Amino acid sequence: MNKQQVEGRYEEAKGKVKEAAGHVAGNEELEAKGKSQKDAGKLQADAGDAKAKNKKDKKHK
Repeated sequence: MNKQQVEGRYEEAKGKVKEAAGHVAGNEELEAKGKSQKDAGKLQADAGDAKAKNKKDKKHK
């Protein structure tokens, strides 16, 4: 697991918490910020996954 994957999953988790807190509190702004952070974290983690896969594929050639 590389740094980008870890940071992405961490941001994704923080976003999920904010999104849930905003939903429970009825705070649409917090909920939207959480969703945005969650989505950005997912993209970052996916980029890290692709980087790790590419590195693994190169190693096995």
